[in-house]
Amino acid sequence: MRVAFVGKGGSGKTTLSALFSRHLADSGAPVVAIDGDINQHLAYALGLDEDDAFGAPPLSARTGEIKDFLRGTNPRIASRDAMVKTTPPGRGSRLLRLLGDDEIHGRHVRGINGVPLMVTGAFDEGDLGVACYHSKLGAVELYLNHLVDGAGEYVVVDMTAGADAFASGLFTRFDMTFLVVEPTRKSVSVYRQYRDHAAEFGIPIGVVGNKVTGEDDLLFLKEHVGDDLLAHCVQSSFVRAQEQGREEGELEAHNTETLRRLRTAVDTRTKDWATFQRHAVEFHLRNASAWANEATGQDLATQVDPDFRHGPGALAVSV
Repeated sequence: MRVAFVGKGGSGKTTLSALFSRHLADSGAPVVAIDGDINQHLAYALGLDEDDAFGAPPLSARTGEIKDFLRGTNPRIASRDAMVKTTPPGRGSRLLRLLGDDEIHGRHVRGINGVPLMVTGAFDEGDLGVACYHSKLGAVELYLNHLVDGAGEYVVVDMTAGADAFASGLFTRFDMTFLVVEPTRKSVSVYRQYRDHAAEFGIPIGVVGNKVTGEDDLLFLKEHVGDDLLAHCVQSSFVRAQEQGREEGELEAHNTETLRRLRTAVDTRTKDWATFQRHAVEFHLRNASAWANEATGQDLATQVDPDFRHGPGALAVSV
């Protein structure tokens, strides 16, 4: 199952992405965490020392090679230049299994405290004024488009802040989106904006209250979020110690129970491959019409394979 953590900047979505990924990994579940935030902090939230480099190339640094691998022998995609971030897989495309024996996982994954992690790559000086961060996220979108994740497998993505996640079709690539909300009016405002956009496309969301310090905070969240509130986290001395570079104690019982509730919310969802593929095609056609046809000089609508059916059955015919 694919899980996204979104929310207002500073709400704690990176921290919760890390805690949830570690919770899954500690249970023995196959999991891949992906840092898809413009501020690349997930590795450090997982426990990488601030003075250490991640050690594996970011996905955005090898987008061309990733395209070459994923397009395989798909006759509808003539070259890497004709493959854009929304290009859906078709017959002949290479599909991925989570942590499979392939060059993408082999090259881009590094384990941190037992959690396999891939990073998008930071927004650097060379990008200023000439690119948006969503161009870097294209490799993540391609990865998720070509991934066939099975039962009991998880991808956890720390996304960009706020409703900025809607700047691409990436927000439709998830089985569950957790919106991290602080008990403040600004954070609730971001929740409402995200909720309304998600509702247009039937994207399931659940709210995780964060930094709750007492009953007033909880009542505020219940009043403004209502039934979308799945669980909440209290202020954590364990997390603060980790942020200060101290490994002390263990996560509070209440917060551990919140992680269990989030996993239950994910596990009770039904995988809907048909809707997943329909959204992929819809957003590809939108992007083709809006910019990609002109950028590539081709009619990218022809990349859609009407006879391709995504999911486990497609693995049997993938190269």
